[in-house]
Amino acid sequence: MTSYLKLKTSLLDDLLLIANETQLTGIYFMDCAHAPVLPSDWKLNPRHAVLQQASEELQEYFEGTRTSFSISLHYKGTDFQERVWQEIAKIPFGQTITYSELARRAGIPDAIRAAGTATGKNPLGIIIPCHRVVGKNGSFGGYAGGLGRKRRLLDLEQRDQNLDL
Repeated sequence: MTSYLKLKTSLLDDLLLIANETQLTGIYFMDCAHAPVLPSDWKLNPRHAVLQQASEELQEYFEGTRTSFSISLHYKGTDFQERVWQEIAKIPFGQTITYSELARRAGIPDAIRAAGTATGKNPLGIIIPCHRVVGKNGSFGGYAGGLGRKRRLLDLEQRDQNLDL
């Protein structure tokens, strides 16, 4: 059974968290076109262990006390999308890479636009930190949650990096 939780955050507004019985399967911004319409067979379940853990880890991240996540994840995509998401997940906290570097790491260096499209379809944003992928000239590129949210996430990580110096 699929369960969900609506998480209120002060940094990014409302998030929709989705889980199967044992793994987190989605994180979406409630006000974005990428957020799924909630099917009638999904259950609002704030007591679901996976959703509680995801909520706690995300709140700690937003508070600046967490730089990585331990929640179990599950996602489905094409082979290329999954390779892209796996490479995004390896980008360290407070660092960025370009879309061209992402395509190279995913094994198809000429597929820069495809890597960008796969990035935009990431079902587990923030935890699979697609906000850390930027344009070659340092521009933000895109972000499913909007560029303002991408800026806030990057600023949060830079602020926390600067505190550690």
